[in-house]
Amino acid sequence: MSKEAWQEKQVIIDEIKEKLEKAQAAIVIDYMGITVAQADEMRRKLREADVDYTVYKNTLAKRAIEGTPYESLGQALEGPSAFAISYDDATAPARVINGVIEEYKKMEFKAGVIEGEFFDAEGVKQIAKIPSRENLIAKFMGSIQSPITNFARVLNQIAEKGEGGAEAAPAEEA
Repeated sequence: MSKEAWQEKQVIIDEIKEKLEKAQAAIVIDYMGITVAQADEMRRKLREADVDYTVYKNTLAKRAIEGTPYESLGQALEGPSAFAISYDDATAPARVINGVIEEYKKMEFKAGVIEGEFFDAEGVKQIAKIPSRENLIAKFMGSIQSPITNFARVLNQIAEKGEGGAEAAPAEEA
């Protein structure tokens, strides 16, 4: 291999390492079976979720993940492989790709490392069912707000009853 070819490969290896150092999650998928239009649509959805989606050669990816928390992904790097990497929302890649898999009935998860923990294909499918952080916060806030709102209504009804009872009492005495 020429020195130039090796340097080009090293640039890609360094790029993968750099992305994974900042990542919350990295999911490996088998992307075969989708059309170019479907791939473009999937990439658009992943971009909207701030997920980096790239196809790398397995040999370069294996070199890049050696000695990192993502090394366990090496066992999944057989055949066509693409990486979906998220830097903020650890469940976003699994969630978005799972939606695409369900929509197109093609592709499949191979494995993933989410917040430092390895998951096989079935584990990634389970992670994909977790709502986004924003949805979880909204549900939590709704569950907190509901009892407070109900309590405020009860207090308001008691206050209204008390006001009505106070006005009616002098009229009865007269």
